Amino acid sequence: MDSYKKIIFADDAGVSRAPMAAELLKECTLKRQIDIQARGIVVLFPEPLNQKVEAVLISNGITLENYMSSQLEEEDFAPDTLVVVMESEDRQKIMDLFEHAIPENIQVLTELVGDELEIMDPYGGTLQAYGLCFETLNKSVKKLAGLLNC
Repeated sequence: MDSYKKIIFADDAGVSRAPMAAELLKECTLKRQIDIQARGIVVLFPEPLNQKVEAVLISNGITLENYMSSQLEEEDFAPDTLVVVMESEDRQKIMDLFEHAIPENIQVLTELVGDELEIMDPYGGTLQAYGLCFETLNKSVKKLAGLLNC
């Protein structure tokens, strides 16, 4: 895990789980400098952060200002870049869409850290569903930080 200089969290539109995970990892103390970003797998046009995600982040002391989703692109795939997705179907989607995707550098977060369940998509759910997603992500991202610090 120490060969990665960049970590990109990716989810569907890049407006909920990916930016939450990126901000959570930025909050962790890492032993070395890592560029941490969030992307959408399919972004038709830039969108702001989901309002419920913003509310959950703020209630947990994290402010993410002026965030706009951006598209995952071919040039994002490099040997020193780890792309972290929330569900195995997202991993497959990336493999299908991007010619330069490096299979071993695209990992499902929960598989990578040894958690059982994938991170559920709270889209369209209640504020409580987004809060639960945040809590689940927080636990898995802290485990990821631990792996990065080994």
